[in-house]
Amino acid sequence: MSIYLVIFITLIAALAASSAQILFKGGMAKSLSGIREIIALLKNKRILLGVGAYAVSLAIYLYALKSAPLSLVYPLFASSFIFTALFSFAFLKEKITLVRLAGILLVFVGVMVIGITA
Repeated sequence: MSIYLVIFITLIAALAASSAQILFKGGMAKSLSGIREIIALLKNKRILLGVGAYAVSLAIYLYALKSAPLSLVYPLFASSFIFTALFSFAFLKEKITLVRLAGILLVFVGVMVIGITA
């Protein structure tokens, strides 16, 4: 398989994992103080969609692992940190501070270095 295709599918897996995080956050109750809240949480549509997104992410990730070295695929999957921060900003209205932005840029540079040297 082409290394570019491996990079692409790894990024798709990271996008799916980041989407799962946003769905999990959106589906969380304010508190989980008892068994009823936990059971209700397990029936929550967003939580279930998040689990599905994670399953899709895992399947794609395993396919990428089958085709390329772990030392390439796993660092590329770190792009999920970038996607999650951007999705949190866009969908959850979370703030991205200057320090957090610097961290996101460092991760981006690291992912690019891994991708370029592949």
